[in-house]
Amino acid sequence: MNGYYLTDQGQVRNHNEDDGGFFSNSNQQTLAVIADGMGGHKAGDVASQMATSLLSDLWKETEALLSPEAAEEWLTTSLEKVNKSILQYAQDHEECKGMGTTIVAVVCSKDFISIAHVGDSRCYLANDQGFKQITEDHSLVNELVRSGQISKDDAEHHPRKNVLLKALGTEVGVQADVQSIGWEKGNRLLLCSDGLTNKFEEEELKEIVLETTELKEIAQSLIDMANERGGEDNISVVLIHHDEPSGEGES
Repeated sequence: MNGYYLTDQGQVRNHNEDDGGFFSNSNQQTLAVIADGMGGHKAGDVASQMATSLLSDLWKETEALLSPEAAEEWLTTSLEKVNKSILQYAQDHEECKGMGTTIVAVVCSKDFISIAHVGDSRCYLANDQGFKQITEDHSLVNELVRSGQISKDDAEHHPRKNVLLKALGTEVGVQADVQSIGWEKGNRLLLCSDGLTNKFEEEELKEIVLETTELKEIAQSLIDMANERGGEDNISVVLIHHDEPSGEGES
């Protein structure tokens, strides 16, 4: 599995509240994470860094997850632990009261991926069927779209676009959405914060993610373009390529 993580402060914010990474365990399975923190003076970066660090530490101790069911169980229980840890830290540190973070975390095995998310950081899959958003935003505007009250185009310019319905670390018992799907060699994943998706149409993302250049260059191109279009928010991406057989692309 070939992966690359990149984050940028953007053009407007005075610090970066995003965090994330691409991690391997002893069984050569990989975990990708993007977290977008919020709440309080500098507390957003505390929440996102805690989420990423705690998940990566748990991942390093994990035995092989041989089935989607095992990966989903790991993601569910791990995010429950992270949620409790962030809540406890906020209770113990007044300056962090009210902090929280989005999370999108993906366990990548050879034959399947298991995805967990809370909030509006997203995961997209590029395969033979096209380019598809796998996660469903936990946001006010997405709920309005789902219920038919506004259109997708309306949602792009809605004044309450950034209102989340839930975030990790904000309350007891926050439940992540967890799912698994198959994937094959040649497929690609994009994980990202809303600092990226707010600046791109889906078709644009597809064209860039499927470019034949190295993942590092694609990630940098995405961030550069988001900054050129205003860069009002922090911008973070993880790109993952399910490696082609030898001699057929990246390795």
